[in-house]
Amino acid sequence: MGVGRATRWGRALSVLALAVVFGPGEVDRRPEPGVVGGPAWGDCGDGFQCANLRVPLVHPGAGGEPGGEWLEIAVTRLPAGGGAGRRIGALVVNPGGPGESGVDYARAARLLFGAKVRERFDIVGFDPRGVGRSEPVECLADEELDAFVALDASPDTAKERAELAEGSRRFAEGCRRHSGRLLPHFGTVAVARDLDLLRQALGERRLTYLGKSYGTLLGVTYARLFPEHVRAMVLDGAIDPATPRPRLDAEQAAGFERALRAYAADCLAGKGCPFRSRTVGGALKEVSGLLRRTDEAPLPAGDGRRKVTQTSATLGLMAPLYDRALWPALTEALRRAFRGDGTLLLRNADQFTGRRDDGTYSNQTEANLAVNCADGGYPASYADGAVRTSRFGPYLAWSSLPCAYWPRSPVPGFRPPAPGAAPILVIGTERDPATPYEWARRLAGRLESGVLLGYESDGHTAYSNGSTCVDQAVERYLVTGQSPGDGVVCPDIE
Repeated sequence: MGVGRATRWGRALSVLALAVVFGPGEVDRRPEPGVVGGPAWGDCGDGFQCANLRVPLVHPGAGGEPGGEWLEIAVTRLPAGGGAGRRIGALVVNPGGPGESGVDYARAARLLFGAKVRERFDIVGFDPRGVGRSEPVECLADEELDAFVALDASPDTAKERAELAEGSRRFAEGCRRHSGRLLPHFGTVAVARDLDLLRQALGERRLTYLGKSYGTLLGVTYARLFPEHVRAMVLDGAIDPATPRPRLDAEQAAGFERALRAYAADCLAGKGCPFRSRTVGGALKEVSGLLRRTDEAPLPAGDGRRKVTQTSATLGLMAPLYDRALWPALTEALRRAFRGDGTLLLRNADQFTGRRDDGTYSNQTEANLAVNCADGGYPASYADGAVRTSRFGPYLAWSSLPCAYWPRSPVPGFRPPAPGAAPILVIGTERDPATPYEWARRLAGRLESGVLLGYESDGHTAYSNGSTCVDQAVERYLVTGQSPGDGVVCPDIE
């Protein structure tokens, strides 16, 4: 479903490059001309405050006019714990997706952010337009989404292609029918403009921001639009928007292959590994055989009412590859699947698509496609060129087919560099399956002020995922403005 499809939130839940050092006394909160009044904060429990921020449906800089329609953006914050004398300002965070809730992410701030950060910053999260609590895009009923996500997204025959095309067309038509007036305005550029209004409403002269996965695309878009408003920006698990879509899909497929190979090697080195073969190559062939069997005859799962298709089996493999801590769960899912029981693979797939135990869905899948389709074009013939030698390439290409039937032309995005921005910290994990390390390396090189921090490990994103080296570098940069030297690499988990 496009690059940066999902984000793990970290294992807590399962030579200076700057010329200027920022301190708490340097945060200027004077209002800017034309700023909409700040949000009215209310208590929403556990020390958090919540509010709604009004933003224009169409921003003036994008052709909007005064007096046009408005949207309500859900915002939450955990006030800084160090008191007024220690507080630097607000740290706005985004967990990725697109489609992940920034409100939910911020609500986990005590687990996800170090004490030094929480002491000095309000942790602020928001649900971008179209996501969660902020004018959520609606496309299909839950039963229809079940059918859509079960479609064969790596079609081998003309019949399978026709079924996938029809299902993709119905998805796009459902989005148009239920959310048609909003669809053209869900793109990342519009969200970046909302982010600047949020910055102003928070009283921040410059933005301090941490984005993961898709949140890095939002961050770099903001930096391109408003470079002079960047105080500090962390882009963790970076996406390179200057790389053409086919190359991104091929590189992401290679990233998941690399992660699967690393998982297989780790499994074979331990006890209880379900592969009959004792080589990595042999284990990968067994995985390919399992996927072929689910294409021919879906596996039963749970009470038997649902089946594990090739698509859900692929998703069930991909989801645990986001986090090395989930590899044991993948081992058990494969053990059962090799015996004919797809229950755990299907459970993994459901987590990936936002399906709850009661059969209802969050709007994660719908928002993901709505944003990706608004951001870029997708010709119907594109997926025919998908990498066939990869277990994941066809799925990654074909799963965005609804964009070929999108009811409006996409809104063009902005690309780096971001001239005049403060140094921007770009982080890449060596064996990240979803946002390969080469994306971070390229993005840091394209940005005029990019600083690259590498993490020699597995899994998706690096901050708050077990590395003291990464965490200290990020937190020092956020608090003081001091970034690590460009090209520093943190070792695997200490």
